[in-house]
Amino acid sequence: MSTASHAAAPPARPVMEPVPVQIRSVVKETHDTFTLTVAPPPGDPVSAFEPGQFSMLYVFGVGELPISISGDPAVRESLTYTVRSVGQVTYQLVTRRPGDYIGIRGPFGTSWPLKEARGKSVLIVAGGIGLAPLRPAIYSILRHRGDYNRLVILYGSRSPRDLLYRKEFAAWGLLPDTQALCTVDYGGVSWRGYVGVVTTLFRHVRMQPQETVAMICGPEIMMRYAARELEARGLPPAQIYLSMERNMKCGAGFCGHCQLGPYFVCKHGPVFAYPEIKPYLDLYEL
Repeated sequence: MSTASHAAAPPARPVMEPVPVQIRSVVKETHDTFTLTVAPPPGDPVSAFEPGQFSMLYVFGVGELPISISGDPAVRESLTYTVRSVGQVTYQLVTRRPGDYIGIRGPFGTSWPLKEARGKSVLIVAGGIGLAPLRPAIYSILRHRGDYNRLVILYGSRSPRDLLYRKEFAAWGLLPDTQALCTVDYGGVSWRGYVGVVTTLFRHVRMQPQETVAMICGPEIMMRYAARELEARGLPPAQIYLSMERNMKCGAGFCGHCQLGPYFVCKHGPVFAYPEIKPYLDLYEL
C-alpha cells in the first residue's frame, strides 16, 4: 500500500453561492452606463471565463442580476462588467465605491465561436450596450490576430452620447486588416459620422460570405434584422451567432425566466447559432 499522502480536493462551490469580490474601479462610460472592475480571489474559478459568458452580480441586501463579462479573458487578476443603470440593482451596482464588496456567481453560459472562426474573417455586429459582451471576443481575436483573416466591427447606437468605449473603438479601426464603423440613430448638428440603423453599414463592408463568421449582440429586433440581412447576402446561417441576453434570474436553469422555446438562455446560451433560435425570433412575446 502506498504511504504517499494527497491533499483532499476542495469541495466544489454550490452554484448558487456568491463569491465576495472587491471593487477596484467604477468608470462612467456614458450618461447612464458604467464599467466596473472587480478583484476576484487569486486563482478562483470565478475569474476563468470564455468570451460571451456572463456572471450573476449580487449586491448584498438588494438583489442580483446577470451581466456579461466585458473584459479581456487573458487577464485573470480582474473581471470587468459594463452596466447600464436601469433599476434598483443596477443603480446600487454603479454607485458602489472602490473598496466596496459585491458577490459574483459564475461564469455561466456558452461562448462566442472563436475556435470555429479560425482561418476565417470575423464580422462583429453590435447594437447599444451589446458591444460589451462582444468586447472579450475582440480582445481574443486581436491577441491571436494571425489565426483570423479580416476583422470587421459594426456598431450602432441611439446617439453619439450613448457610444461605448469611444477611444478604444477608434483605435481598433486603425489596426491592420481591421475595419470599425459606427452609426447612430440621431446624430445632431455636430455628428460627422453615419446615421441610421446598424444594418445600413453592411453596404460599406466587403465580405466573402462563405469564409466569414458573424457574431451579433444587441436588441432582439436589431439582431433579427441583422441575421436576415446577412443570410440574404449569402452568409450561411450556421456561421451566424447571436447572444440572447434575456430576462435571466438564477443563472442555472432553475427559475424559467429566460425560457426561449425549448431553451433556457442561461443554460443553453446566451450564445446560440442562428439556426437554433431562428424559429423563435419572430414569435410574438415568446
